[in-house]
Amino acid sequence: MMSALAPGLTALGAFWALAPLINREKAWARSLLTGISFLLLVIYLHWRVTQTLPRPGATVEFFVGCAFMLVESASLVAVSLSLFFLSRTVDRTAAAKVDRRAVDPSAPLIDVFICTYNEDRSILERTMIGATGLRYGNYRVWVLDDGRRPWLRQLAGELGCGYLTRPDNRHAKAGNINHALEHVAHLAHQPVFISILDADFVPRPDFLAKAVCLMDHAAVGIVQTPQHFINPDPIQTNLAASEVWPDEQRFFFDILMPAKDAWGVAFCCGTSSLIRFGALRQIGGFPTDSVTEDYLLTLRLKERGLSTVYLNERLTIGLAPEGLKEYITQRGRWCLGLMQIVRGRSGPLSFRSKLPLIDRLSLVDAFMSWAAVYSAKMFGLVVPWLFLFFGIKAVQADLFELLRYFLPFYAWHGLTMAWISRGRSMAVMTDVSQYVAVPAVLKAVVTGLLKPKGHKFKVTAKGGDRNQRFVEWPLLRLYGAALLITLAAIAYAFIIELRGENIAYGGLALAWSIYNSFVLIIVCVVCIEQPRKRKAERFVRDEAILLDHGGESRLSRLADVSISGARFVDPERPSLGSAVKCHIYGRSISATVVRLTRDGFAVRFDEGMATRVGAIRAFYAGEYVRAFRDVRASPVGKALLLRLFG
Repeated sequence: MMSALAPGLTALGAFWALAPLINREKAWARSLLTGISFLLLVIYLHWRVTQTLPRPGATVEFFVGCAFMLVESASLVAVSLSLFFLSRTVDRTAAAKVDRRAVDPSAPLIDVFICTYNEDRSILERTMIGATGLRYGNYRVWVLDDGRRPWLRQLAGELGCGYLTRPDNRHAKAGNINHALEHVAHLAHQPVFISILDADFVPRPDFLAKAVCLMDHAAVGIVQTPQHFINPDPIQTNLAASEVWPDEQRFFFDILMPAKDAWGVAFCCGTSSLIRFGALRQIGGFPTDSVTEDYLLTLRLKERGLSTVYLNERLTIGLAPEGLKEYITQRGRWCLGLMQIVRGRSGPLSFRSKLPLIDRLSLVDAFMSWAAVYSAKMFGLVVPWLFLFFGIKAVQADLFELLRYFLPFYAWHGLTMAWISRGRSMAVMTDVSQYVAVPAVLKAVVTGLLKPKGHKFKVTAKGGDRNQRFVEWPLLRLYGAALLITLAAIAYAFIIELRGENIAYGGLALAWSIYNSFVLIIVCVVCIEQPRKRKAERFVRDEAILLDHGGESRLSRLADVSISGARFVDPERPSLGSAVKCHIYGRSISATVVRLTRDGFAVRFDEGMATRVGAIRAFYAGEYVRAFRDVRASPVGKALLLRLFG
């Protein structure tokens, strides 16, 4: 055992000795650690290919072993490409300094498009209020309503937004934007840039002023900014881990996109972007041959020499998918769109495309991350079952051999990813999020590759009633069954039908199955949706606030706040139903006392339009989104154990 563990322990010790001495922002440091990870990967893969395949022949064991080898090798190619791109990073924050354009009425005209189909009034109102409060000298806001709702036309007029609709919903979001592009192209004053906002993304006041700074170079076609969320995603919520684990998109937007940008292959993600209007017109608007029209837009502009750059600043705040069904729908659409791109004229192997090699490599990276990695997850469940139930040994190795070759790579790679991502990459949590999406992703891979055309754009629903506990039964049945089969396989092989081969070689299948069982338990817990009692996210505060009540002013301690109300800790409680003025968000906001608590009281802000405008603009300008600089494994592990066994 010790000789099998020695290489892995050596890798652990070497990493812990080296990592504190180097800077994760330096390319040479990232290249060193990712390079060692790649070398260990190659050593492991060579051993797998040359030493662990079943004996050739017309046997189930040989065919299963070869299929698993091919899928695992493809997933390791995906890992290698990921390591390559993560070996660099770039931060453009210093170049995005707000200048005179923030107040200059002669600044380049920007049209802000708010794309909507069926979102609630409360969601749209926030976005429109935020968009009309931008600190930029020359812009217009347009609501692009594919739902054709009279009340939204009226609301747009009240808030000073333009309102556009069209007779049909052809080409979904891309068609909606293209219809608006045609409209503004025929106005007396055409925009220089357009900005895209999804219906639930509220911009911070300096969004345009900062993004436009990166448009000074004529070769820049798109400035993309990250998506941050005011609410936890369903994995955070259902695991009660939102205080210690970030939303699943943080690795992508905080770590991967700056790395892609360093290689010149950052891409448009739709919302929260700024796009050169003239370039859009030259290519005929947003492409419509993929349901991920944003990524395809980057490729079409790249073919004309225009790049996408990434500004990693929190400049818009939106809603993460609130339920698992919406989360799965979103991932399935992203995967389907990528498959359509791969099969289209801008694909990585297309002779019609003028894309440079690095962009083609980035597309291969994305394709392998969907197709190979998710396929390997399913093989990782089934292969141990086959051995424990039927003696089909797809991997001809025992646990000690695996530890000798796999553990050094696994340990070094896991620590390298955690070091690069400041803890945002954690093996167990990555497996959980991938298993949740596996059925939708694999379906999208197959349908997208076999039939790249004719797919409808599936909107990610936001809002709605989330007050009740809800079970995602299709997913729970699938992974509940997988968990039962895994446990039954362990019991069968090591209790019911114990064979000498199981004792000699079953350690690998046993360890593998125990890990799978732990991950599957977490996935099953995630399938049980926890109720969300508040429609407006509430954030804990601890600050003194000036309160006006009955003609007198005094300081009161603010305990928590949302866009709809606040709670105060104050021994002098106003009477229930009385009117107060809170000097909050840097302005005076009228409110009504709606609840008395043991140590204070709670207020609801007035629902008049003027009050809502002030509250929403100021709230989204504040620092109320949970910011994770570093993520630690021990609090995440504690949260998981409390959720599973507490």
